[in-house]
Amino acid sequence: MNHTELKRNMGEGEILEQRRSLAAPLIFFIFIIFQFATKWLHDLKKGASKTDKEIQLRGEIKQLLKEAASFSQPSTFAQAAKLRRLAAAKEKELANYQVQQNKEVKLSYDLYLKVLFILKVITHALLIFWFWRSPVASVSQQLVQPFGKVLSWKTGGSLNNNVMVGIIPWLILCTRVTKFVCRVVEQNKGLN
Repeated sequence: MNHTELKRNMGEGEILEQRRSLAAPLIFFIFIIFQFATKWLHDLKKGASKTDKEIQLRGEIKQLLKEAASFSQPSTFAQAAKLRRLAAAKEKELANYQVQQNKEVKLSYDLYLKVLFILKVITHALLIFWFWRSPVASVSQQLVQPFGKVLSWKTGGSLNNNVMVGIIPWLILCTRVTKFVCRVVEQNKGLN
């Protein structure tokens, strides 16, 4: 092996090391985005905003009940009963409208959630295909002492006292950590 071939091999090793050092945080960042997007869509689905018609119906119901309460005399009982019946009819109309709106909102958000799920699956498949049998990251063997063989699954074990982390264990780890981070952020948001 001459001097030029040695330099070229060293250059390829540096490029592989750079790719490995950037791959793990990039994959984690992609998973964070997917996890927060899923959480955001679920939150939107739960608390879909009230429409103008819904707000108007609620106002009419409140006004009818207020008017019915103002008729407290026995001679105005018929008027009060009529207003209460109108309010009950409006409440039924509001309930039917809310059911219809919930169906429409559920269908639209379910479509977005399905598309997001398909994107996740495609991303997982591409990452597995791209990093199969090549390490995503290298971690000191002392840090992952009992789990070194599990983390280096399908990557060839360890090199220079570093465990080479495979794509499958990294994907599992990223999924669990991003779900935990999302849960912590949600809990902190609830405290504020």
